Amino acid sequence: MIEDPADTQDAPGSQDPGTPRVAAFFDVDNTIIRGASAAHLARALYQREFFGIRDLWSLGLHHLRYMTLGENRRQINTVRSRALSIVAGHTVAEIVAIGEEVYDQVLELRIFPGTKRLLDEHVAAGHEVWLVSATPIEIGTMIARRLGANGALGSVAESEGGVYTGALVGDMMHGRHKAAGVAELAARRGIDLDESFAYGDSMNDLTMMQTVGHPCAINPEPRLRRHAAQVGWPVREFRGRPARAARSGAKTLSLAGAVWAGALVVRQIGRTIRGR
Repeated sequence: MIEDPADTQDAPGSQDPGTPRVAAFFDVDNTIIRGASAAHLARALYQREFFGIRDLWSLGLHHLRYMTLGENRRQINTVRSRALSIVAGHTVAEIVAIGEEVYDQVLELRIFPGTKRLLDEHVAAGHEVWLVSATPIEIGTMIARRLGANGALGSVAESEGGVYTGALVGDMMHGRHKAAGVAELAARRGIDLDESFAYGDSMNDLTMMQTVGHPCAINPEPRLRRHAAQVGWPVREFRGRPARAARSGAKTLSLAGAVWAGALVVRQIGRTIRGR
């Protein structure tokens, strides 16, 4: 599902009127920000008692399945439903305010300087810059605004009168839905995809990267690194150290929250045992 807060705005910089626009599309987690942004949001929500230990156990179990068996559609849907139920009844303004705090306290410190320089170069060249992530659209839009980008494509939780209903509008901005979102946005804004750029770190970003003429892998996981080598895509490494063969970072909001939740469950069990 697309959220287009810049629909009536011109891109940062300047592009000649009447000519097709050029855009740069950036994944967020492990491409712009080290780790899973949603994990930090989940922690902030737990600290504010949005959910309890039962939810932690459930998310921890799904995380264990993810780590041992890998990601699958049924698992994504199950954890997604749990995540949506957590925010049901809370206001959009409340979530946005929490997201702003998380950005100031954590996310801003985890931005890869190399990716930020690359993003700034696109802005200076007059290109549109869009973040594309399964992260909730409110959080993606906030991060885009802080970085000076045009906006974000993200997962949209339904709200009525400014209050979340617990339902999802459309699909999560994940995998092939990223490519569909980019194509829809490009058609609406007159973006020339053959001249545009896309950056991602995971095979979940592959279809999005294949929609543009200039894909580039940033901090790639092993599978994407191998694919980039096979097809001749450029690779940029901004982590400052060699990538590990195995990565525990999840690529969706649901799984990112589960990563953090699983660790918290283990810590809570340890505290309980010590207390006894």
